[in-house]
Amino acid sequence: MKVNYIRITQGPVFLLALLLSACGGGEGTAAPGQNSVLTATTRSAPADVCHNGGITVEAGIDSNSNGILDPSEVTSTQYVCNGANGALISITNEAAGANCANGGQKVSVGLDSNSNGILDSTEITSSSYVCNGDNGTSVVTGPTGSVVTWVNVTNKWIQAVSNTGYLANYPAPVTIMLPAAPVFGDIVQVTGVGAGGWKITQNVGQSILSKVAIGVLWTPRETARQWHSVASSSDGTRLLAAVRNGQLYTSTDSGATWIARDSVRNWQSVASSADGSKLVAVVADGQIYTSTNFGATWTAQATTRNWTSVASSADGTKLVAAVQNGQLYTSTDSGATWVARATVRYWSSVASSADGTKLVATVFGGQLYTSIDSGAFWDPHQSADRWISVASSADGVRLVAAVQQGLLYTSTNSGLTWTARESFRAWSSVVSSADGTRLVAAVSLGQLYTSSDSGVTWAGHETTRYWYSMTSSADGTKLVAAVSYGQIYTSIPGTTPGIAGSLSGAQYDSVDLQCVDTNTFMVRGHVGDLLVQ
Repeated sequence: MKVNYIRITQGPVFLLALLLSACGGGEGTAAPGQNSVLTATTRSAPADVCHNGGITVEAGIDSNSNGILDPSEVTSTQYVCNGANGALISITNEAAGANCANGGQKVSVGLDSNSNGILDSTEITSSSYVCNGDNGTSVVTGPTGSVVTWVNVTNKWIQAVSNTGYLANYPAPVTIMLPAAPVFGDIVQVTGVGAGGWKITQNVGQSILSKVAIGVLWTPRETARQWHSVASSSDGTRLLAAVRNGQLYTSTDSGATWIARDSVRNWQSVASSADGSKLVAVVADGQIYTSTNFGATWTAQATTRNWTSVASSADGTKLVAAVQNGQLYTSTDSGATWVARATVRYWSSVASSADGTKLVATVFGGQLYTSIDSGAFWDPHQSADRWISVASSADGVRLVAAVQQGLLYTSTNSGLTWTARESFRAWSSVVSSADGTRLVAAVSLGQLYTSSDSGVTWAGHETTRYWYSMTSSADGTKLVAAVSYGQIYTSIPGTTPGIAGSLSGAQYDSVDLQCVDTNTFMVRGHVGDLLVQ
């Protein structure tokens, strides 16, 4: 019986079992004619790969069915390096029986307590079995007590079963369809072994959520209109959108469907409370309108002015609104009464902290202004520029502002100092998550840009459109972008629902999915870059 001992330093046992299952079994374990996947292990490993020594694990298909992995049959090579914590792995042949119907290998793990370099039977803490299968298929059962069984897939398609891992081991992409009727908590894992990688497809109504895909995939909604402003509840499910020379529209399903509200007006800007119940909308050369019933009915407030922008506190009681070539106005009673603030300027955008005490406002052709007392007093910052949009974190500490035909700017001290970001573009709108880490910026006749590090780095998404306004859920994962003379676009952190959606990875990429409701899987972890569709 051939035994290999491997000293390791860290990592779950199932990861090594994964490596072995991708390889199928030890050299000499396959019966002639099975055309099985084989492995060959040697004691030497390159010094630049394993500084303390280690082994080389080669894998390939036994094309000539001689039960030996010949050099010409090797298709992949892996290394397992020695460590210093006394952990050993014992790989032994497993005869056909209850553990492996067609035979295979037993992978045992434990600590070398007596330091004799051998994993004694009394030192074994867990075992896995790498079993030979038919037609080049190998199955590995996880460490004792594991709920995941691994299957080596050597063809183009397979129907996934809950609580199973799949090793995509084929030259072309392996399509893996999610279980049709998963149960809450079920797990599906996929690892790319072959050069073709893998693609996870969905059944009707299913989707995969992942925060690695924020702002990457956008879905067109509603019809083409002169969309001018959008606002969101904190959870991103309730939305409000305004059409210039049109109506207001509300959605209760994250933008999938919309209901027309109020009358045709020259709507300019909208804002929402955290729960979406209290809404406010301003009209250019008109009044301010408020709603306390999720947009079902609206009440005219204030007097006719050239309103340009409005923002709301989380509870919807404290509001701030800007007038173009006029003053700023604040309200502490959900818009019933208003107080004039600051001086006459070309105010272009306003934003508010969650409690409504910290405010920020931009002047097109002027400076940035901040207030820490709900708008009673304002301080100027930065130089005069074509400031067009501004957004704030919930605590009012992290801010982001955009210059039309200029740069983006961020602040981490409530607007006292600002740092230039990104490139010179025709920026039209910016939005921030509650913690200020996730930002999205829109370019008029350009793309959408996202940042997950408070604006330090940015990535472009979608195609060139006349992007005009944006909004975000509190966690920054559900996004809405409005196109003037176009459609509304929504983005959720995951795949397109239904059979059109998919999640793909390349060779050596892996993903761990868990069912979180009847039709939804969530990415618990991944390795490599995933393609979301």
